[in-house]
Amino acid sequence: MLKGRSTITVKGQTTIPKEIRKALKLKPGDRLLYELEKDRVILTPIRGTILDVAGTVKPKMHPEDYKKVRRETKRAVARRAAEEN
Repeated sequence: MLKGRSTITVKGQTTIPKEIRKALKLKPGDRLLYELEKDRVILTPIRGTILDVAGTVKPKMHPEDYKKVRRETKRAVARRAAEEN
């Protein structure tokens, strides 16, 4: 197992150790996917197109929930507008 250390800056940035960058064949401008698994982070280079990472992010709401949220938001805005007049 290859290991490396780095420090987080006040801006939340860090440098990936050279050995890790070399092993993952990372170069400036490469995109990375961070996945949190319990108390560990899995770092994966994103190669290819956005379609290659399809399904890696789970939606927080179902499509029908969006419609409900939109409907409730419209009602709240209409109520506020009516109260202001």
